[in-house]
Amino acid sequence: MQKRYEYTFKRLPLGGNFFTGRFSEEYQREVRQYAQDGWRFVQAFSPAVAGHGASRYTDLIFEREL
Repeated sequence: MQKRYEYTFKRLPLGGNFFTGRFSEEYQREVRQYAQDGWRFVQAFSPAVAGHGASRYTDLIFEREL
């Protein structure tokens, strides 16, 4: 039988100064927390939605086997 997965998404805003490192600490904390709950980090997706191709948010994508 083929494996089946479920997915969940965590949206993180990218407001403020990108170079402060605040976002880096926040996404690392989220990945660790989801891993403790049995989720595997798959990808971060940041669509270009603001001016100059910048993104206002990043979706962290997680999966786990059903």
